[in-house]
Amino acid sequence: MGIELGLDRVAEVGRRMGLLDTTLARRVITVAGTNGKGSTVAMLEALARAHGLSTASYTSPHLLRYNERLCLNGVEASDAMLIAGFEAVEAARLEGNPVSLSYFEVGTLAALWAVVDFQPDLAILEVGLGGRLDAVNIIDADVAVVTTIARDHSDYLGDDLDGIGREKAGIFRAGRPAVLGSRDLPDSVRGTAAARGTPVVAIDEAFQWQEAGPSRWRWQGRGLGADNVSLDDLPDPGLPLDNAATALQALSLADVVLDAAACRQAFAEVRLPGRMQWLDQWCLDVGHNPHAAAYLAERLKAMPCTGRTWILLGMLGDKDADGVIGALGVVADAWVTVTLEGARARTAAELAEHVNASGAPVDFQAASPEAGAEWLSGRLAPEDRVLVCGSFYTVGAILAWLQDRCG
Repeated sequence: MGIELGLDRVAEVGRRMGLLDTTLARRVITVAGTNGKGSTVAMLEALARAHGLSTASYTSPHLLRYNERLCLNGVEASDAMLIAGFEAVEAARLEGNPVSLSYFEVGTLAALWAVVDFQPDLAILEVGLGGRLDAVNIIDADVAVVTTIARDHSDYLGDDLDGIGREKAGIFRAGRPAVLGSRDLPDSVRGTAAARGTPVVAIDEAFQWQEAGPSRWRWQGRGLGADNVSLDDLPDPGLPLDNAATALQALSLADVVLDAAACRQAFAEVRLPGRMQWLDQWCLDVGHNPHAAAYLAERLKAMPCTGRTWILLGMLGDKDADGVIGALGVVADAWVTVTLEGARARTAAELAEHVNASGAPVDFQAASPEAGAEWLSGRLAPEDRVLVCGSFYTVGAILAWLQDRCG
């Protein structure tokens, strides 16, 4: 079935599976937001493992393999583990009165089933669509995180930022801290926290970061007992430092005593495919809304290029193409638009019309991401660079293409 908002169905199947009557992990952190969820989860996982903790992480969507969505101690779930989880969900779903579930709900319950079996020190759960009615929200987390709030998934969440913020804040629980990782959140986020009795721990209030030299930074924050904590000489992880600072604060509130050496190790080693991921001249990022595109443009402006900056863009039809193109236009020298498959897809020709409307020409319109990359690869000068963005589908296709090409 498609998306049917509400928690009653998924909670009932979760109850039948025993997921609501057992401990998922020693500590649980949920991460919601419009942008920055994936990088925050990746850094939380890296930090926890550097501190010697066992971890489970659940994210969505995936780039190349469904197995990417569930990692135990940093290792993708095996096919056998996933199949066992799906079978457990199906058996519970059909027990008594059958319950209909969406693709995402089945995947979430199967992942939670595997996490319960693994019993990690820390479970990190990325919230999918929204928050309040997301399948992940059947779990009561010890710490909730909201990264950013922007317009996306408007078909389900609407265009009202206050309403979107209220939905994202639906993961908050009474008496359990909520870490706010953005300075620009709608009032409804704090309003929901106040109504629920959720303590708020916000960036630039309870915790903050500052630059501390080339590719180095420092962090100050709060421990679980409200003690002040500070870390110096942290390496740049190549991911947004607001999210890095948020991950540190969330982990500290999950009753982890932060060790400076472990944190340095984690930030030096963390990698996240599809987020400012450089493969030779190609930069891959799944950013697909204006907020994410503006961040990409800012990062690229800070990295001077003597050649041309190409944008290989493929987007779904329900995304704000004009906003993304406008944000990227400040760094773009040339454009390649590509067609994506599926009911929600936008053709290269349709996307090219939006680029043309911004005042920029489109050099090539491709029938697929791979076709666009093939055309572009024969025209790149050694000093050129390519930003591949607009969708997980676009980045996943080019990532696979580059891996095949490079062997």
